[in-house]
Amino acid sequence: MRIAIVRLSALGDIINSALILQFIKQAHPDARIEWICEEAFAPIIQNHPQLDAVHTVAIKRAKKTKSISLLLQTISMLRSLGTYDVIIDLQGLLKSAIVARFIGKNIYGFDKDSIREPLACKFYQSHAHIPYVENSIWRTVVLLNAALGLEITKEIVDTKQPALFYKEEDKITQNLLRSEQKNIAFVIGASWPSKTYPKENFIQLANKLDANIILIWGSPAEKADAEAISLETQNTQLAPKLSLPQLVALIDSVDLVIGNDTGPTHIAWAMNRPSITLFGPTPAHKMMWEDKKHLAIESDSTVDPLKLDRSDMSIKDILPQLICDKAKELLK
Repeated sequence: MRIAIVRLSALGDIINSALILQFIKQAHPDARIEWICEEAFAPIIQNHPQLDAVHTVAIKRAKKTKSISLLLQTISMLRSLGTYDVIIDLQGLLKSAIVARFIGKNIYGFDKDSIREPLACKFYQSHAHIPYVENSIWRTVVLLNAALGLEITKEIVDTKQPALFYKEEDKITQNLLRSEQKNIAFVIGASWPSKTYPKENFIQLANKLDANIILIWGSPAEKADAEAISLETQNTQLAPKLSLPQLVALIDSVDLVIGNDTGPTHIAWAMNRPSITLFGPTPAHKMMWEDKKHLAIESDSTVDPLKLDRSDMSIKDILPQLICDKAKELLK
């Protein structure tokens, strides 16, 4: 059986979707599984031993550069991939549905009442129904069950194996770890300003924790914030600029991850490392899988999953002491 997974973006969504690979291999150990994603996110899954190939598209780059030739090259690549027995569009957008259609016809996706862009479902041969407001990870599992006739339950998800992989040479940050202390990673950035916990609050939190804290950043602005946090604290240090596999290796090495609703924080869940995720304008019940080791702390804001308010800055109202108390519980 040859299976194609279409999940183009974004980083957090790809991370949260990677768990299905272990379920596919358990049910179909001889299956050939291939993943189609945007080129920027490919490194997060290229080391995955349960994937036989990762095919990258350049849709974002073609759109940004207005390059018709790049778009045509992407289409040509997709058409050259050959025949798949099953294609699963995990994303449920018009662009992902079109990509799926370029590589074959036997496409499974969500029905028109389960996605933000109902037109996408016209490209699918088979459909699964689950409300869009449901947990995004569970939505992925429901679609997988429908496509392959599996019976993955929430209890099985709770006991998943680590879902991401890295190589020994990706462990470049071991000198940042302290054997005599608990090691905590702070993920200080996010894709929207309103999803970002203020650096002043991170400073307060760091000063309340008796731990070695590693500040993870991904952009020049985030690095500047990390440097500002480091100047005001005695127990923090900056991680270097990391590739995605190096980031996975670091997060897999710490005792706890605390961060915003963003890809690097979701890596902790994927790797079964304890985590605390902070939520303001996005809904925790949809964006993460909560359990005893993975906690959400939400602001008091009322969030509509169907109409997110990017101007909602309520994440700043989450008290550092509350996060500190939850962190101490997880570190016991």
